[in-house]
Amino acid sequence: MKPTLLVLAAGMGSRYGGVKQIDAVGKHNECLLDFATFDAKKCGFGKVVFVIRKDIESDFRTRLFDRVAANFDAEYVFQTSDALLTSEELKKASKRTKPWGTIHAVLCAEEKIKTPFAVINSDDYYGRDAFNTLETYLTELAPNSTEHAMVGYVLGNTMSRSGSVSRGVCTVKDGYLDSITENTKIFYRGDDIISELDGKEHLFSGKEWVSMNLFAFNMTAFEEFHVYWDSFKRTSLELPKAEALLPVAASDIVKHGKGSIKFFTSTEKWFGMTYPEDRAIVKQEIAKKIDTGYYPEKLWEE
Repeated sequence: MKPTLLVLAAGMGSRYGGVKQIDAVGKHNECLLDFATFDAKKCGFGKVVFVIRKDIESDFRTRLFDRVAANFDAEYVFQTSDALLTSEELKKASKRTKPWGTIHAVLCAEEKIKTPFAVINSDDYYGRDAFNTLETYLTELAPNSTEHAMVGYVLGNTMSRSGSVSRGVCTVKDGYLDSITENTKIFYRGDDIISELDGKEHLFSGKEWVSMNLFAFNMTAFEEFHVYWDSFKRTSLELPKAEALLPVAASDIVKHGKGSIKFFTSTEKWFGMTYPEDRAIVKQEIAKKIDTGYYPEKLWEE
């Protein structure tokens, strides 16, 4: 069976200042997500599932989903604040306003996913080679395998001059992920790359491998995701800013001996929609790829 692409598109876009998931960057008003789903389809993925917020549904359909669904098997689900919580848990979390995080988003889509799947963010550009690598990997997995995969990127290729970024810094051993440390604030100071972590500053070389939330999972990963989510709820429901993060859950699979994560790499230069200033850069980079024939000027048939 062909693998599924799961797109996490329910973010609030607080740094961007709007619904960046469906902001036009292509020559025919395509969104960055159009190019990711086009690449996935071209590489052999059989279906795409989007996780979105209910309040953007109308705009999401008009500005992205309907044209993708006309060309690709596509569905969407909602990530809501009350999903996957009991009434008692909701009482504990009554003051919570921040979304529950990326692992919560993945679990909201579980019922729609019937095959091994890759996960991406909605606001990052990954490159077609990464989708091709993961499609090949997922297609060859045995049904009950606890082997998974990810594509890592070079930190220096994933930075924004417009402000800080969040990256999972990876350690790799014998071609497999050993650990991920989530760094939620990495930024340029001059030409230096600095991370603020646990109240201290750390200087990075820019050559570190980082996670951009591009993972590939067999269906067996859901069991461990539930374990992580249940643990998170026991400790963090009353914490206003705590999030259940996919890279942490993935790292726990390795740390707890529940599976392995093959570490593929990409030297693709990242671009994405983190800050308002990024949109002009993304439009420019997409235009370059169209001009060289990497993408057609118009992605989809109407």
